[in-house]
Amino acid sequence: MFDIQAVRSNFPALRQSFNGRPAVFFDNPGGTQVAQPVIDAMTDYLIRSNANTHGVFETSMRSDAVIAHARQAVADLLGADTDEVIFGNNMTSLTFALSHALAPEFGPEDEIVVTRLDHDANIMPWVMLAEDRGATVRWADVDLETCTLDMAHLHSLINEKTKLVAVGYASNASGTINDVKTIIGWAKEAGAYTFIDAVQYAPHGLIDVKALDCDFLACSAYKFFGPHVGHLYGKREHLQRLRAYRVRPAGNVSPDKWETGTKNHEGIAGVGAAIDYIARVGVEQGGAPVDAPRREQIIAAWEAIRTYEYTLMERLINGLRISNGVRIYGITDRMEWDRRMATVSIRKEGTTPEQLAKVLAAENIFVWNGNFYALALSERLGVEPSGGLLRIGLVHYNTVEEVDRLLEVVGNG
Repeated sequence: MFDIQAVRSNFPALRQSFNGRPAVFFDNPGGTQVAQPVIDAMTDYLIRSNANTHGVFETSMRSDAVIAHARQAVADLLGADTDEVIFGNNMTSLTFALSHALAPEFGPEDEIVVTRLDHDANIMPWVMLAEDRGATVRWADVDLETCTLDMAHLHSLINEKTKLVAVGYASNASGTINDVKTIIGWAKEAGAYTFIDAVQYAPHGLIDVKALDCDFLACSAYKFFGPHVGHLYGKREHLQRLRAYRVRPAGNVSPDKWETGTKNHEGIAGVGAAIDYIARVGVEQGGAPVDAPRREQIIAAWEAIRTYEYTLMERLINGLRISNGVRIYGITDRMEWDRRMATVSIRKEGTTPEQLAKVLAAENIFVWNGNFYALALSERLGVEPSGGLLRIGLVHYNTVEEVDRLLEVVGNG
């Protein structure tokens, strides 16, 4: 059994109320609430370890240890090695930095495949690279009924000219989980790089970069209960070979050459703590041994979280399907729910997404409206001119009772 009250006790923000009513956080795809161990780790760093790195004195050495711990934690989260983990401001800035480093390898004969299902952070860095280098961008289409990738169309775009395929692990708008393993295989057959945006998938499921065999993958910790810090995985041979934009003292060895300048040390302390929290969920909710390797605990955590989130998703989708005038954008067939996560976007007849979001906000139910930077999808669906979508994002600290509160307001709103 998933002990939801034990989980919620880790998140002080969930105890907030406004005007006498408790807050319901369904804005999670834009950023989850932060676990207390993360807050504690960041505070502890600022009190006990606040110094720059590579010094011979105590606080500097503590800073080095904190960063090393967090780097190992991210490696465990992704199934990577520590020298393949790069810290940065967020996924977007890391992707732009990587696109600059890759740019010299592209020319007018090359093609880049992006998708209309992706967040713009996994589109524009590659579109702008193509513009700078004279390369061609190919756009993979979506199935408008299910908001899933048109896999046949995407496959048809990959050929001997393809230099890079960029795709999201999961859609931040429709909740679709993409078959990235298959797409990576197609790209490898063509000799193309693969870049996976795993920002939206990371709070919901296990990532194994070695099993995927992707070239690059990016996440952001503020989507999985931590601070605003991004991290990038890259295959060792790529990170060592590519020319990073750096200052000379940073050296020319990964990961240091990619992290030139002072990092967000307190944020990185929080990243390590956020992943330790996930591992603890694996012990407390997933039954992993307390002395098991952290990677095993993380695997158990995602199994327990996925099972619980499936219950919430079922409640939400079934309730929305019987609400008058509500259209769900994404997979609704229960037999296909293994291809989606608990992020659900809707529109309701007679109101705009913004109006409905305000009705929910008046009841202290927090959701996002608009395009969520999934601009290409919003345009393709034809909803961008009329306000985009309303997005409900569930994570493992939400409850069935909160879902029922939302369904009642949507049904009456």
